[in-house]
Amino acid sequence: MKDETPALDVRGVHKAFGGTEVLRGVDLRLRRGESAAVIGPSGAGKSTLLRAINHLEAPDRGHVLVDGELMGYRRHRRVLVALRDRELLRQRTRIGFVFQNFNLFPHLTVTENIIEAPVGALGVPPARARERAARLLARVGLADRGGAYPRQLSGGQQQRVAIARALALEPVLLLFDEPTSALDPELVNEVLTVIKDLARDGTTMVVATHELGFAREIADTVIFLDGGVVVEAGPPEQLLDAPRHARTQAFLAKVL
Repeated sequence: MKDETPALDVRGVHKAFGGTEVLRGVDLRLRRGESAAVIGPSGAGKSTLLRAINHLEAPDRGHVLVDGELMGYRRHRRVLVALRDRELLRQRTRIGFVFQNFNLFPHLTVTENIIEAPVGALGVPPARARERAARLLARVGLADRGGAYPRQLSGGQQQRVAIARALALEPVLLLFDEPTSALDPELVNEVLTVIKDLARDGTTMVVATHELGFAREIADTVIFLDGGVVVEAGPPEQLLDAPRHARTQAFLAKVL
C-alpha cells in the first residue's frame, strides 16, 4: 500500500516576536518530490516560516510534521513534551537548510564543511563522508574545489558548497531562504541552475525567493505570503498569471 504521509505538513503555525505576530496561522502541505516557492514582500514572514519548519523558531501555536514526525516535541500520553537538544539535533539532520549568507565555516576547507555534520551528528565514517562530499561537489560543479577555503571562492561558489553541505545529510526536505539575495547578479544563475536540477530530480523543497521566473520553473505550488498569512496558493501558471486575490495582484503588479 502506498504511503501517503506528506513530506511536510505545516498546521496553523503562529509565531510572534515582541508582541508582533509574524506568522498568523500558516498551513502548508507538500508530498514527497514536490517543490513550493514562497513569495511575498519583505517582512511577510517567509524566513520565519522556514525557521519554524526546522524548529530554529519554536511556533507559539500550531505544529510542523516532517515525514510524519512532529518537529520539536514528542507525545507523552496526551501531553506534548519539548525535545532535548540532542533529540532536536537528530530531527534537524533530516532537513537541509541553505541560508542567504552561506554560513560556511571559514576555518574549514570545502570538503571539511560538507562532512562536518554527517561525521559529527550522524556518525558517518570520515572516509565514506569524504566520498559522498566528492560526489556532491561534482554534482554542483565544484569537483576541483574540495581543498579550497570559503574565502577563496566566489559568492556563487560558496552558495553551491552550502547546497552540497545540505545534501550531505540526505535530508527528507530542503529549505532555501532567499538563496540568491546575497549574490552579485552575474552569479545568480549558477546557483539557480543547481536548484532547478534538484527540483527536476524530485527533491522535496521549500524555497523562499524573490526570483519569480525561477519560482515558475521549479515550483509545483507558489505561495503568496503577506502579513504572516497565506493570502493565496496555487500552481505557478495560476498564481503568477491569473492571481485571484487583490493583494496578490497588487504585489505582482509591482514586481513583474
